Amino acid sequence: MSRNSLPPAGRQQSSSVSSPGTSRASAPGSFIDPAALMRIKNLEVRARLVVQGFLSGLHKSPYHGFSVEFTEYRQYTPGDDLRYLDWRLFARTDRYYLKRFEDETNLRCHLLVDLSRSMGYGSLAYDKAQYAKTAAATIGYFLTLQRDAIGLVAFDAEIQEVLPARYRPGHLHRLLLALERSPGGKSTNLADPLEQIAQTATKRGLVILLSDLLAPVESIEKQLGYLRSRGHEVVVLRILDPAEVAFPFAEAAQFEDLETGRELYVDPESVRARYRERFNAHAGELARVCNRAGIDLYTLQTDQPLELALFDLLNSRLRRGRQVARRAGPGQRAAGGSR
Repeated sequence: MSRNSLPPAGRQQSSSVSSPGTSRASAPGSFIDPAALMRIKNLEVRARLVVQGFLSGLHKSPYHGFSVEFTEYRQYTPGDDLRYLDWRLFARTDRYYLKRFEDETNLRCHLLVDLSRSMGYGSLAYDKAQYAKTAAATIGYFLTLQRDAIGLVAFDAEIQEVLPARYRPGHLHRLLLALERSPGGKSTNLADPLEQIAQTATKRGLVILLSDLLAPVESIEKQLGYLRSRGHEVVVLRILDPAEVAFPFAEAAQFEDLETGRELYVDPESVRARYRERFNAHAGELARVCNRAGIDLYTLQTDQPLELALFDLLNSRLRRGRQVARRAGPGQRAAGGSR
């Protein structure tokens, strides 16, 4: 009799892959095979390869505007000093932009990385935790190139690592070292890290949660809403293994809950329909909770390229910028140039 490991039974989520806004089908560039990427032991090298490939593709794509707006300039808003307007860029784009200076920090980003035992599951040559850590490292590397401040909270049943959002020499290296922690704990506790950020991040910023979200929805709804009420922009990257989505198992086997150690003999053919029903129902509730709170929820399966995490991040930022422009009214949009 074979033995399989899956995250805790009865707490599964949806197979749907959400991607608000622009379709991932139009994501720029050629992608690195995740299996080949994960064979690289050094986390920083992995992150650098993904970012370099992504930026190369971005510059050759219709999304080149992402790079310009996100890295070198910020759009004009009423009250800004007109001395720093880039008139040459205005002549080419009919939009007003201010030059960014090397000492300017445009964004404060907090990475919340779930390293609970359920993240240790993997039907591939690597597990969800390795994928999530690589995604977090990639985002951190990318934002550091933009001279943005990056922080980290790594957690399982308890908060294990906390790094405040900083932009300074050596900070990214410390963040990558903190990400090397192995999955642990006996449960997934999303409430504490979300509350930690809400209480300590006094300045508004971007919060990115990377987790399989294998926890009751009601346990995180309040904290996600609290973060949004404090003015933070929140993006959730949900990391799932393909086997959790498809439930491809064919033979009866002993399944083990990775967090509690509970074992259960299962005939896949008899439970597959019920599993998928509960999986999808839970994901639907997650999507509704995030939608109500104004949070972008994206799903990444671990066989998908890591470049999609960056594309989702930029897509979310672009959508937020457009929403702000719409709320600002016709006067301010006119000041920023035509779109």
